[in-house]
Amino acid sequence: MPILKHAKKKLKQDKKRTIKNRKIKDTFKSLVKEAKAEKSAESISKAFSALDKAVKKNLLHKNKVARMKSSLSKQSASDKPATAAPKKATKSSKPAAKASKSKGARKIKPSSKK
Repeated sequence: MPILKHAKKKLKQDKKRTIKNRKIKDTFKSLVKEAKAEKSAESISKAFSALDKAVKKNLLHKNKVARMKSSLSKQSASDKPATAAPKKATKSSKPAAKASKSKGARKIKPSSKK
């Protein structure tokens, strides 16, 4: 047990945060399981929302959540039959040129002051 006053306060804060974080974690875990089982648009939307909240609270890393969301959407898409025909790729005569970003010298704009 903490002896110092600030350590006691920190312990109280940590207990509150732990309870709040546990609630958020349990929520997103249950919603993700439900979305994997149901694979409906509504359940997936709820799971996405819960995952985004977990990222906002720094409970999960954003890349992990992106990976989880991607796998959820792939699973839901694989169950739906493909009704629309796939789009045909069109050939372009020239690929778009990329804008160069050099960190060297900048262009000097002519001044209009005289």
